[in-house]
Amino acid sequence: MARLILLNKPFGVLCQFTGSPGEQTLARYVPVPGVYPAGRLDKDSEGLLLLTDDGALQARIASPRFKLPKTYLVQVEGDPSDDDLAPLRAGLVLKDGPTRPAKARLIDPPALWDRDPPVRFRKSVPDRWIAITLTEGRNRQVRRMTAAINLPTLRLVRWSIGNWTLENLPPGAWREVEV
Repeated sequence: MARLILLNKPFGVLCQFTGSPGEQTLARYVPVPGVYPAGRLDKDSEGLLLLTDDGALQARIASPRFKLPKTYLVQVEGDPSDDDLAPLRAGLVLKDGPTRPAKARLIDPPALWDRDPPVRFRKSVPDRWIAITLTEGRNRQVRRMTAAINLPTLRLVRWSIGNWTLENLPPGAWREVEV
């Protein structure tokens, strides 16, 4: 039977089990042999990372052809209106080609854990939170999409992948679920 682990990956942790001296890796958080990340989450991002020992399941989770929705809570610099998010919903053209249309909406600041180190705060520059759901997963895609509409990402937390969420899972914690 396949194993599936949900991890709340902390900020600054690499999505691999080995790294250079001084780098934080998954080995510090998931002492389970034989599981590998299904997809990636960059070092500067936090949130849900799925790990499995099943190659077919890993492909179903990570491959864009299966269109598994991934929802991100994104703190951006600026004060966008709902209309400012229209390009995200329509799909953007990035350097590596057009993106699929995303679901994007303004949200109230979510009740999240404090980040270490904290996001820089500037009195003179407002910030807002957006929920963005993608059905593809390119390298640093959310950050590149928000930058393309002049809303630089300050904090990025992947909240869910398909029906799996971070609900009741603090940073650095993991739990195994039925597949």
